[in-house]
Amino acid sequence: MPERLYHPPADAPAGIVHLGLGAFFRAHVASYIADAMAQHGGDWGVIGVSLQSAGVRDRLRPQGWAYTAVELTPDGEKPRVMTLLRDVLVAPEDPAAVLEAMAAPTTRIVSLTVTEKGYCHEPATGRLDKAHRDIAHDLEHDLPKSAPGYLVRALQLRHARGLPPFTVMCCDNLPENGHVVRGVVLELARLIDPALADWIDAHGAFPSTMVDRIVPATTPDDLGRVAALTGLRDEAPVMHEPFRQWVVEDRFCAGRPHWEVAGAQMVADVTPFEHMKLRMLNGTHSALAYLGYLAGHKTIADVMSDPVFVTYARKLWQSEIIPTLTPPEATDLAAYADALADRYANPAIRHRTWQIAMDGSQKLPQRILATLADNRAAERDSAGLVLALAAWMRYTSGFDESGAEIDVKDPLAPRLAALWRDEPRDTVAGYLNMSEVFPETLRQDEGFATQLSQALSGLLTKGARDMVASL
Repeated sequence: MPERLYHPPADAPAGIVHLGLGAFFRAHVASYIADAMAQHGGDWGVIGVSLQSAGVRDRLRPQGWAYTAVELTPDGEKPRVMTLLRDVLVAPEDPAAVLEAMAAPTTRIVSLTVTEKGYCHEPATGRLDKAHRDIAHDLEHDLPKSAPGYLVRALQLRHARGLPPFTVMCCDNLPENGHVVRGVVLELARLIDPALADWIDAHGAFPSTMVDRIVPATTPDDLGRVAALTGLRDEAPVMHEPFRQWVVEDRFCAGRPHWEVAGAQMVADVTPFEHMKLRMLNGTHSALAYLGYLAGHKTIADVMSDPVFVTYARKLWQSEIIPTLTPPEATDLAAYADALADRYANPAIRHRTWQIAMDGSQKLPQRILATLADNRAAERDSAGLVLALAAWMRYTSGFDESGAEIDVKDPLAPRLAALWRDEPRDTVAGYLNMSEVFPETLRQDEGFATQLSQALSGLLTKGARDMVASL
């Protein structure tokens, strides 16, 4: 068996605490931090925090927190050893230690990749979900459970100790993510201590960001390939495509790394980039994932090897998504769509449809429903996106087209499965009644309900691939 990867951790202090130490952060944002430190220096190492389980910590600790990031290209695999982690904490084991790390004077940024559902907000409104069980806990206890709870309690500690706030930097796929997280944090802080909320509002910073890199889940086969590639055994590698993009609102209250030297775009307004990426990449990714899964495709590359789905994706971009967007400066949206098609088709990226299909009730309001609402308002046809939404509904029934059971991973999975009725129109009515998912404009749109019912009926009788081909 190959020797285990190991690098002694650096003694330098950490300038960043990151909540949600999953593969995406370690493959994307971490690369910009490492590149900026390599070119410009600075104590910007990272203390990672796992909010759920000890798995990542336990795999990284014997390696001195080092891990391999592998770039997957059609021409081969390119490994890079990442050594920017200083420690990894597990929040459920020792929440006080996490708060102390966030409250340390050396901590200047707290970043997050906790997925859309991790912000304990209502996706349709962006407001704090006060009924969320973790928020209810955090209102009653000083040691929190939720990501917003950790942010508020750590800022409370800093305020009490006379320290300035850290910058809160969300790196999840939420439109205007800095604005959303700021709103959730201020709502929770105001419920705990109105004076604390006023201090955060006056002195804190919540820059919005747009992140873009495809990071498939690491598989057991990947571990063997990395060992063969590097000659070292790594129990925590991450795999990623060659492309990366990071657009950051340049609004920080306690300094930041020189990310621009690493290729990040530091801008005054992230919104056009966010909308472009959420709708063009994430929207089509979800559409291809649900329809592709139902059609029997295991990965996005498999889906894009089917010409019916290639035509479908291009129709979505050209006719249903690009017309809703204002292009970011110096950006050609048609060229961006071409680049996405090439990235999706990369055979080295085994991005599984089931992975993208997770947490649809939290993702689709930003990825698809907002685009649908804009198209309905403009009386623009959206048959492709309506079919994608119907495919999500079909997927969340818990059974695929062959009748086999689907392990639906979604915080609302039991409620969604319980909405199914014999008649598609009755099923659609139940889904549209979910105000935490669907915006009011779509919930009250009878024409939309009719079109969605017809799409769902077609999926049930003809199947996903035939419905895609009929568009």
